[in-house]
Amino acid sequence: MTLYGIRYRIKSARLANWDYSTPAYYFVTICTNNRRCFFGQIEDGTMVLSMAGKLAHEEWRNVTDGREDVKLDEFIIMPNHMHAIVILRQTSVETHLRGVSTRSASEPTCLSSLIRQFKSSTTRLVWAAGLSSFGWQSRFHDRIIRSDRSLEATRQYVVDNPLKWELDRENPRFLKPSGRRPSARSRRQQKR
Repeated sequence: MTLYGIRYRIKSARLANWDYSTPAYYFVTICTNNRRCFFGQIEDGTMVLSMAGKLAHEEWRNVTDGREDVKLDEFIIMPNHMHAIVILRQTSVETHLRGVSTRSASEPTCLSSLIRQFKSSTTRLVWAAGLSSFGWQSRFHDRIIRSDRSLEATRQYVVDNPLKWELDRENPRFLKPSGRRPSARSRRQQKR
């Protein structure tokens, strides 16, 4: 937390001076509130989606509707979070001027607005289905993928995530009752 004037504010986790509507590959992690396992469970290394998990899965697949500048890559819904690779692209439209291509007239999609829309629509659907205790953590984690090697490693991480659930730091058995992760030191002590 940082003191601004007379109030404390949580410092942004976003990369300073980066425009999050810039065409790039983004790796995103979104967690449920207090890391509660609303989306299902892992059985024999496979994610078995609950009703809320199925709704989140379907809503994520629909997030590109009406957005030509957004493409989805690998993603996985886990019991209490999801991982996804989002591709923001520059779109162009043909003009009447000798086939000259120009930037689309619509505003480019910003990563945070895309995530906000997904979280909002998923919450409405899950609540309508009768799970009024469902909620999301207020923020999300992102990382800009800057190389083909990093992209392949991230894709593999997403695909392998259910197989590694027992060691996953989002697994509730590693979390304090507050929903926060214990320090690395206390996790080591738990394993002993």
